[in-house]
Amino acid sequence: MTGSGAASISAHRQVPTIEGMSDSTAGLILAAGRATRFGSNKLFAVVGGRPMLQHVLDFATAVGLKPVVVVVGPDHAAVESELTWHGEQIVVNPNPERGLSSSVRLGMSALAASTAERLLVLLGDQPFLAPDQAGRILSSPSHTARPISVPRYEGRPGNPVLLERSAWPLAESLTGDRGMVQVINAHPELVRYIDVPGTNPDIDTAADLAALTSGAGRGRSGHTAGEDRSRP
Repeated sequence: MTGSGAASISAHRQVPTIEGMSDSTAGLILAAGRATRFGSNKLFAVVGGRPMLQHVLDFATAVGLKPVVVVVGPDHAAVESELTWHGEQIVVNPNPERGLSSSVRLGMSALAASTAERLLVLLGDQPFLAPDQAGRILSSPSHTARPISVPRYEGRPGNPVLLERSAWPLAESLTGDRGMVQVINAHPELVRYIDVPGTNPDIDTAADLAALTSGAGRGRSGHTAGEDRSRP
């Protein structure tokens, strides 16, 4: 499924122009999880005719994130060959068992030299993020005092998290498998919440996938921004 990506983008759902979005918003896609609960590499599981991770790659491109860094695990050769890429930078996390924080740090280190003013952190197992949901997050104006924007679905904090450039250095202190939630919990004064319609479910197990593709699980919220993801 390698190639220029044109066919994949044209087949992707139409994404409207997001008014108010910064022209300099980077994307970080976390896709190095071991998927121990799924039983196989869930990123290749077919959702709507495409691999799960393909949805996230296509979406990041369609909404205009640039540059985009994708953190993958030691099986990166298979990931690279099975997907259609759009110029993303692939970063390999050789030790994903060290937790989600290790992928966040690697990805943000790769973005350090970019001129992006903001960063949207996407999860590779959340293929159902809708254009209007992303628009609510990306069109929010920069907030100097609260540089961490967390979407809230039906009152529950979730993903993806939007970081202003001033908040990026905070990722250097991350440890274990809880990602940016450590910063969110330690610095609530830096966080603002954005109410977003609907939900943004993630897929942890084959049962999750079956329920979501049948429509039975669409109302299920994904991991909250404060939830431990020790078993991706």
